[in-house]
Amino acid sequence: MKLIFMGTPDFAVPCLNKLIKSKHEVLAVFSRQDKPVGRKQVLTAPPVKICAQKHNIPVYQPESLKNSNALDIICGCNPDAIIVVAYGKILPESVLNAAKYGCINVHASLLPKYRGAAPVQWSVLNGDKETGVTIMQMDEGIDTGDILFVQKTPVGINETSEELFERLSFIGADALLTTLEMLENDKVFPIKQNDDFACYAKKITRELSPIDWNSSAFDVHNKVRGLQTWPCASTVINGKTVKIHKTALSDKIGNKAGEVVDNKNILTVCCGDGKCVDILELQANGKKRMDTTSFLLGNNVEISDVFGE
Repeated sequence: MKLIFMGTPDFAVPCLNKLIKSKHEVLAVFSRQDKPVGRKQVLTAPPVKICAQKHNIPVYQPESLKNSNALDIICGCNPDAIIVVAYGKILPESVLNAAKYGCINVHASLLPKYRGAAPVQWSVLNGDKETGVTIMQMDEGIDTGDILFVQKTPVGINETSEELFERLSFIGADALLTTLEMLENDKVFPIKQNDDFACYAKKITRELSPIDWNSSAFDVHNKVRGLQTWPCASTVINGKTVKIHKTALSDKIGNKAGEVVDNKNILTVCCGDGKCVDILELQANGKKRMDTTSFLLGNNVEISDVFGE
């Protein structure tokens, strides 16, 4: 097939790489505009653009796809399909209908569950045991199009959203190639989404960071996993806000939510259900991320101290 690829972040790169190495031809790549990154605000190209340029594929970064120039470029390529992976822009109807097979999206959830901006994080935050990738025929709604192919995968009890993102990016690449093969052989049977089971994965914000120690140990552990690597779960220790990077479910039992039960090399903290979590890695303000043993060498945390107060 002759393809146009639309994508921006790291998540989309495995799909683009897979297409480049396949029998298909990527005629052009559309990506978000370069943006300032880091303290020095260095203007930086998105990962998809960097990947495309390495393979000498033309890259376009229009502010909007609603202008005639963008549509002229797309139509001039005469693509069989437009592949969309975390592009980050709304596609107008003119673009949705610009290819023989329309626009095909790689979405990191089992639709209709987790439509929207942050499906991977919310899958981990909610403690799902299973997630996956849905290959979808795009329409004018937000992740509402017909399902073309689904690939499921279990979620590890300690797997972070960052780790799951990476796994799903490669699962999505394989699923995309399978779907294209099925399309070429008329073996795709689109399935309408059941809106009754839809839920929206709202954008992740810093306001989600503070840990509520009245929650269950499982929920606290999921928050730490789900908010990696941004914005990270946090709590107050001796009056100072500290990021919590890694936890594990503990077999210890406590009495008061937020209370330190053990402070020998690890910090074991009681949660609202009486069960505990072990804090394994954390980061004080202005310091580097470190294991708890190192943190305790420079910070006095006593048994019966209460976090979050």
